[in-house]
Amino acid sequence: MSNKMWGGRFETGPDAIMEEINASIGFDQRLYAQDIAGSKAHAAMLAAQGIITASDAEKIAEGLDTILSEIEAGSFTFQRSLEDIHMNVESRLATLLGAPAGRLHTARSRNDQVATDFRLYVRDTVDTLDTQIADLQQALSEKALEHAGTVMPGFTHLQTAQPVTFGHHLLAYVEMLGRDRGRLRDARARLNECPLGAAALAGTSFPIDRFATALSLGFDRPTANSLDSVSDRDFVLETLAAASICAMHLTRFAEEIVIWTSPLVGLLKLSDRFTTGSSIMPQKRNPDAAELVRAKIGRIAGAFSGLLMVMKGLPLAYAKDMQEDKEGAFDALGTLSLMVAATAGMVRDMVPDEAKMKAAAGSGYSTATDLADWLVRVLGLPFREAHHVTGRIVALASGKGVALHKLSLEEMQSAEPRITAEVFGVLSVSKSVASRVSYGGTAPKNVRAQAKRWLKRLAKG
Repeated sequence: MSNKMWGGRFETGPDAIMEEINASIGFDQRLYAQDIAGSKAHAAMLAAQGIITASDAEKIAEGLDTILSEIEAGSFTFQRSLEDIHMNVESRLATLLGAPAGRLHTARSRNDQVATDFRLYVRDTVDTLDTQIADLQQALSEKALEHAGTVMPGFTHLQTAQPVTFGHHLLAYVEMLGRDRGRLRDARARLNECPLGAAALAGTSFPIDRFATALSLGFDRPTANSLDSVSDRDFVLETLAAASICAMHLTRFAEEIVIWTSPLVGLLKLSDRFTTGSSIMPQKRNPDAAELVRAKIGRIAGAFSGLLMVMKGLPLAYAKDMQEDKEGAFDALGTLSLMVAATAGMVRDMVPDEAKMKAAAGSGYSTATDLADWLVRVLGLPFREAHHVTGRIVALASGKGVALHKLSLEEMQSAEPRITAEVFGVLSVSKSVASRVSYGGTAPKNVRAQAKRWLKRLAKG
C-alpha cells in the first residue's frame, strides 16, 4: 500500500530499499519536542485567523500534549513506514482525534515544518552549549586565580621560550572560549527567524499570521523569503563551523594535558577520575579523557564538511538531499557538549607540580630576553646589539653547561664590559614574570586582575 499520509496518486508502496534510504525516523525522532511545539503554535495561529475552529485547535493541542507525554514516557511507537517525526506525530494525532487532526497541516508543508523544528533544536543546543562553555571558563578562571603566581615555562615551537605563570596560560583558553561563545551567539542571532508558513516553497494563499507564529515560538521575526526559508541550512553550517573552532581549542588544551602528564615531563597530575589504566601494565595512568577530547574534533569537523558538500550546488528550493543535514549535526553538537564537560572536569581535577614547573621555567636559558632587555634599559644598547651580546653570553653558559645566573660577572663582562652585578637581579624566573606588567602580560598581578574580571563577567551570565 502507498503511504497514507501522501500516497493519493500512488498505486503501490515503496520498494524496501526505497523505504530504507528514505526513512529518517531513526534519527529525527529526537526533534519530537520541537515538532510538537511548532504544531501547537501553528494550530493556535490557524484558529486565531479563523482558518480552523477554536474547538479543533483546542483538540489538536490536547492531542499533541498527549503524544508528547507518550514519547517522554517511552510508550510511543515510532513507525518506520511513516518516514519521519512529522508523519509519526500526525498519524498518531489522527488516531486520537480523527478528522480535526487532518486540519493541522493546513497552510504548511513538511519543508517549512522541518526547517522550523531544526532551527528550534539548534537554538536550544546552542543555549545549552553556551552554559557549558561558560562553566568551563569558570573552572579555568578559578584555577588561574589560584595559580596566578605559579611559574611555568612558556613555549614557542614547543621549546622553552620565556617564563610565564600557569594562571596566565589557563587564561589564554578562557579568551579563546569567550570568542567561541561569541561565534555561537552570533549564529543563534542569525538563525532566530521562523520559516513556518513558508509552506512547500511559495508561501500559502491562506490568510496566516507568520509574525504571530514566530513570536509564540520565541523567534525574532519570520523569514522573509519562502524559497530561502525551506532551502536554507546556513544556520546549521554556521553553528557547526563555530563548534569546529571551539573543538579545535579544546584539542589544543587536551594535547598539552597529555604532554604535561607524561612522566617524562611531569608538570601536571590528573586523578583516577580522569585517567584509566592498562590491561597489562599495572603502573600505567593514561590520560584517556584528554586523548579522547583531542580525537573527537574529527566528528565535528567532519559533520561540517559533510553538510557543506550536501549543500554545494543544490538548486532551490527543498531537495531530499537535505535530509542528510541532521545525523551529522546531532552527533557533532552532542560530541562538543561531551568534550566541554570532560575538559571542565579535568580542569577542576588537575594539580600542577609547582616545583617542577618552576624548575622547567628556568631551563633552556628562558631569561635570555630579560638579559637583553636589561642591556637596552640600563646600558642603552640598541635591541639588535643587545640581542647579539645576549646570544654570546648564552653560548658561553651553554659551553660551560651552566645556567645564566651561574656565570660570573667577569664572564659576562667578557661579552659586554659595562655589565654590572645588577644584571643578576633580572635573571630569576620569578622576577622575569613579575616584570611582564604590560596589559595582557604574565605578571601575577595582571593574572589576578584578569581572572577576577572574568569571574565577575561570568557571574553576570
